[in-house]
Amino acid sequence: MKAIDPCHAARRRWFARVGCWGMALAWAPHGWSQPKPKAPAPTASADAFEGDPLKTHIWPDMRREFLGPKARVVFDPERVEVQGPAFAEDPMNVPVSFRVRRLHGIQRIVVLVDRNPIRKVLEFFPVVALPALSFRFKLEQASAVRVAVLASDGLWHVGHTVIDSSGGGCTVSGASRQDGSWSASLGQGQAKLFPSSAPQGEAASRLRVRVMHPMDTGLVGGVPAFYVSRLAVRDANQRELARLLTFEPVSENPVFSFDFAQAPPGPLSITGVDNNGNRIALKVGA
Repeated sequence: MKAIDPCHAARRRWFARVGCWGMALAWAPHGWSQPKPKAPAPTASADAFEGDPLKTHIWPDMRREFLGPKARVVFDPERVEVQGPAFAEDPMNVPVSFRVRRLHGIQRIVVLVDRNPIRKVLEFFPVVALPALSFRFKLEQASAVRVAVLASDGLWHVGHTVIDSSGGGCTVSGASRQDGSWSASLGQGQAKLFPSSAPQGEAASRLRVRVMHPMDTGLVGGVPAFYVSRLAVRDANQRELARLLTFEPVSENPVFSFDFAQAPPGPLSITGVDNNGNRIALKVGA
């Protein structure tokens, strides 16, 4: 009698249990039992930039942080005109000006720099002044400078300019800090009101204010942040004409120019404070 191979018998019993379908599965290619590969992640679309004409990934976070998580934004370069140099020859003193046209009920204006380590430069509340301002700021590297204007329509209207730079403006001490002269002139300043050179119908008078202050960013070793944090302009009746909230990126010994549709009644007073509580008080036409 022929001997029965025990392995052969075991195979026959296994085939009887699983049947033909079990055989098909057992011999199917291994890949059939693997999960299907996931579809590739979608590439960035225009929605990822929230309409930003510069298409920078920084913008959505900047909007949420500085304008509010529910802020509604339109990019409006025709009504929010921003001017600056193509290249910042001195990254510690970069001149920028902006002017807002054909927008009503302006509540607040915010100046932001995309690639600065401290992105908010200032907030401007025009009150009676025209929605226009000139100033200087520190630029750490080539970047867009954005001006966002909140108007009565509930929208933030945003304009911008792009400035190239060799960089380093935020991480170097100013001249008065380096030579130690800042303490002798801290809080002093000058202010002058004069006829504006703007085209007729845009502004009748301009107020230029200079405040002596080192405006330290806090990004230089051993030197904490030390900067003018608030300035207000008032007329002879103590009516507030304009208000500024300023931050570390504003240039050393800052200069601001305000425009008015008509000359405000003097004497004017400029008052302010820095983040250490030092007070600023200037007069024009006293």
